[in-house]
Amino acid sequence: MTPPTWPEIARWRKTERERLIAARLAVPAEARAAMSARIATQLDAIVADVSGRIVSLYWPFRGEPDLRPWLASLAARGGTPALPVVVEKAQPLIFRAYRPGDRLEKGVWNIPIPAEGDPVMPDIVIAPLVGVDPRNYRLGYGGGFFDRTLAALPQKPLVIGVGYETQRIPTIHPQPHDIPMDRIVTEA
Repeated sequence: MTPPTWPEIARWRKTERERLIAARLAVPAEARAAMSARIATQLDAIVADVSGRIVSLYWPFRGEPDLRPWLASLAARGGTPALPVVVEKAQPLIFRAYRPGDRLEKGVWNIPIPAEGDPVMPDIVIAPLVGVDPRNYRLGYGGGFFDRTLAALPQKPLVIGVGYETQRIPTIHPQPHDIPMDRIVTEA
């Protein structure tokens, strides 16, 4: 059997992305909130001591796990939360420190980002999943921002993909540019 070509994989990924996002959005908000709380508990078990560490999270978008309460707890425990910022299309992300209450502005897709601040280098990157396969390859939104960013960082952070158990799929058909997550955390 001939392996699929990149155009075939790209079409499949687009369709799979749409299916997985629609399924995620179909879960009632209360159920997603409960699953997000379980994910936060799992993150605490993996990243127990955050003191002095920079931890990049994300602002929830399209039904992603909402870890903003956990982000606030990082600052209270001596960690430095950070958020990813799209600087330019097809370029690596930068990360800016963020504490609850800091001024935000609208970034790409109207996702809030820190309005100011110098770039920081995260020790831990927590990336949302659209889908994930058994080898920890992450299916994202298709812009390649996280893979491009991870490839460009001067030192490799611990990379944790977070999502819901229903987002597990048999394969994302990983390509040479795809970078697997170190760990995957779901509500399960």
